[in-house]
Amino acid sequence: MERYTIDDIPGDQLTTMIDLEGRTPIIGVIYECAKHYALYKPHARENARILLTKPVFREGRATRTWILEPDEIGSLAERLLQD
Repeated sequence: MERYTIDDIPGDQLTTMIDLEGRTPIIGVIYECAKHYALYKPHARENARILLTKPVFREGRATRTWILEPDEIGSLAERLLQD
């Protein structure tokens, strides 16, 4: 079985970016969510999560995850916005 990781997420994968404070979610491709995340203030970044349509493996974990945490979103946003 191939291990699909965060680095393998394509910019056109459909995702939903949610906010733990209850703001309206952003539904679109992950590239658009990454652009919005890059514009967020630090407080909003801490509350952002991305729900994936295809789960990914994380280093050091036996199971896959459907949700990206703020630090993972930040590194993914840097990679996607550089391309």
